[in-house]
Amino acid sequence: MRIVYASYIWRGALPAGDLEMAQLGSFFRSQSRHQVHKLCIILSKGTLDMAYPAFMLANAAAAMGDEVHVFFTFWGMDVISAKRAGSLKLSPVGNPGLHMPNILGMIPGMTAVATSMIRGKVAKLKIPPVPEMMNTAHDMGVHFHACSTTMEMMGVKKEDLVPEVEDVVGAATFIGMSEGGQIIFI
Repeated sequence: MRIVYASYIWRGALPAGDLEMAQLGSFFRSQSRHQVHKLCIILSKGTLDMAYPAFMLANAAAAMGDEVHVFFTFWGMDVISAKRAGSLKLSPVGNPGLHMPNILGMIPGMTAVATSMIRGKVAKLKIPPVPEMMNTAHDMGVHFHACSTTMEMMGVKKEDLVPEVEDVVGAATFIGMSEGGQIIFI
């Protein structure tokens, strides 16, 4: 139900342009018997087909009034990398959802073709690009956390990340933050 609400906004079915985020949350709460709770998303992959679901869920839950935390780890760090956030790709190799033989995915240029295809479909549905969805989530109070162990392992510094990242925490700290919440691993 939450994704449906977010989908209505992105497709222009609701007058989101003139409403403040707090008003949207109030509207959504009035439409259901939803109780405020906590959603914690662990994003471990840095591709378009993984980033979109994470932000759709985060935005929808935040609009419903939930406390939302997103923990970026391993390749999910690409989503919050200042250099890579706007240029995420979709790999056709090993992606059964594309319904094509893996051998075709290895042809030079197929990653660009798959990426262009998904970007076109997303634009046709009027779903904003990932950086815009991240800004929207941040504006609605979604908390973004970078994994300290992954950062150390990959040589990433805090200044390499997008400004929406609230802090750098370890797994144990994030587990503590997640207490009492629903956890989704992407």
